[in-house]
Order: sequence, then structure tokens, then C-alpha cells
Amino acid sequence: MDILTNISSTFWSPDIWLPPNTTWDDIAPNSTNKYADYRHLLYPIPMAFILLGIRYAVERYCFSPVGKWLGIKTNRSKKAQPNPVLEKAYGNKQIKHKQILALAKQVDWTERQVERWLRLRRSQDRPSTLTKFCENSWRCLYYSYSFIYGLVVLWDKPWLWDIKHCYYNYPYHAVTNDIWWYYMVSMAFYWSLSFSQFFDVRRKDFWQMFVHHIATIVLMCFSWVGNLTRIGSLVLVVHDCADIFLEAAKIAKYAKYQRVCDFVFVIFTILWIVTRMGVYPFWIIYSTSIEAPKLLPMFPAYYIFNSLLCLLLILHAFWTWLILRIAYNAFYAGQMEGDIRSDSSEDISDLSVNNTPVNSSVNHSSKHNSKQKSN
Repeated sequence: MDILTNISSTFWSPDIWLPPNTTWDDIAPNSTNKYADYRHLLYPIPMAFILLGIRYAVERYCFSPVGKWLGIKTNRSKKAQPNPVLEKAYGNKQIKHKQILALAKQVDWTERQVERWLRLRRSQDRPSTLTKFCENSWRCLYYSYSFIYGLVVLWDKPWLWDIKHCYYNYPYHAVTNDIWWYYMVSMAFYWSLSFSQFFDVRRKDFWQMFVHHIATIVLMCFSWVGNLTRIGSLVLVVHDCADIFLEAAKIAKYAKYQRVCDFVFVIFTILWIVTRMGVYPFWIIYSTSIEAPKLLPMFPAYYIFNSLLCLLLILHAFWTWLILRIAYNAFYAGQMEGDIRSDSSEDISDLSVNNTPVNSSVNHSSKHNSKQKSN
């Protein structure tokens, strides 16, 4: 127990987490000032399950009927007949030609029959267009809510208009009820994404996105514990903006409104570049890296937090390159063949621009945010 106590005291040392000459008691929540309380970081977990329940109800009773009304089909093809031997082999996923020949002898089928069974079985595992439509509709709804709510609650906050207010009188920054809900619901959403990944449409970048969601949660928890919620709230609102149009482009694609999809994708691309490669580095990163050291004494936790923000910028640059490559191939080369999903992350997949298929993905969100990053 002494060892654990020493580890805990070292980890939570105010010399690491707080500016010099500041202790945890100085920013402990009280009746006068409602500072961030680390115990509240447990709330987003049960809230995530509430969000999953809301999502299930909305997808089933709202998005699914709308999708059917738009003519989006479930794409359910003929099912493969039950076969325990082939099912066991199919579970291994990687089936070579020699294995197909062996299976054909084992079940007394022809090679062609085994191959047909495997095709049908793979088709069963593919999510229907309606399922993907509902998933993207839910994310579009959430990002729309989050961005609008973020703007509303930040509109009267001084740090939205002058980012230096993120550092004035730090760390004595009380967390108002609206910012508290903004943080809690955002963390709950990313927790819900982490849980739902195991039964949502499974993508090739499954584990990369899982790690992304967890990393986003860790970054938000880090800013919450360090009372850096002002900068954190700005990062959230900047990242939610473009994601709305990404999900909307996917929705239009599944509903077969190609021109709408093309138009919304263009808006997404512009907003992504403006927010992720313009506002984020030249407003937020510049502030945390250049202005902050002039206004407050630095401490270890701040360097870690700022390093994570800079790492996120590197990811943004990589995803921006992918988006521009997609846009170039679609609009100028006039064709896009193959599947480049393995070269990207999650936000753009099976999207087509000007009737050109774009099998890629870019996350926020990620959210990011994100990213992130039509599927």
C-alpha cells in the first residue's frame, strides 16, 4: 500500500499538474467557485450508455423510416446455407486456394460451390446501405448539436473573442454549468463511440479508430484535471464544424443525391482546411505555444498538453493531404479506382464525387473529434 500511495502522490503532485506555488486545495471545488472536479470524469461513462439508448431509438424510429422512404434498401442478398465446416473455415478469414480445394473434398462439393458459398457468406457480413445511412445520420445529428451548442455557450465567453483569457488568472477558472455539460456530453459521445465500435459497421481501421477515441478521451480528461477547459472548449468547437458536412455528404450519397453529395463534400473540404489547417494552428496552437508562456509560468503538465495538441496538428496535416488527393483525383483526374481505405482513417469511405468512387476515410474526431474523419 505504501508503494501505491507513493506512486499516487508522485503522479498527482501539484508540481507536475499546476503552475508554481499552486496546490490542489487552491482550486478545490467550493460553494463560491465551481472548479473542475476530477471525480466528475466518471459521469460520462453512464452518460455514454444513455446516448447509446437514444441513438438506438432515433435510428430505429426516425432515421430508418426516413431512409426507407428515400428508397434506401437493406441490400440483403441471398444467405449462404448453414454449413459448420465452411463456417469454421470462414472464421479464419484468410482462405487460400489450397484450402478451398481441401474444403471442397471435405464437404463433397465442387470448388465452384465452395467459392460461391464464401462469396455469399462475405456478403452477409457487409452492412446494408440503410445501416450505414442510420449511423451517419446519428453522427451528423450529434455533430450538429455539439457545434451549435458549443457556439451558443461560448458566445458570451471572453476567451472566444480574446484567446488570452484562457491564461489570465490561470488556474483559477471556474467551470460554469454550460461548459460542464459541454465537456461531459462530448466525453460521453466518445465513450459511446468506443463501445459502439464493436457492433457498428466494422472498418479496416477498427483498432486505429478505437485508439483515436480513447486518446481523445484522455486528452479531454487531461485538460479537465489541469483546469485547461477554456482551451479545451475552443478545440472542441473548432473540430465539430467540418464533421457535420462530412456526415451529411455520406447521407446524400446513400440517398443517391449525387449532386447534393458533391456540393456538400466541397463545403466539407473547404471547412476542413479552414478550421483544421487554418484556425487550429494559427489561432489555438499559436496561442498555446507562443502567447501562453508570456502570460503564465510553465509547468510539466502544460508541456504535455501542448505536445498532444501539436501531435493532433500533424495528424490534421496528414488527413488534409489525403482529402486533397481525393479531391484532385475526383475532380481533375476524373477517375478513382481501387480501395485506398488502408491509406487513411475513418471519416470518408465509399464516398463519390462527381460520380467518382472514393473509397477512403479521414477522421476528427475525432471527431474527431476526429477526427475522425461516404460510408
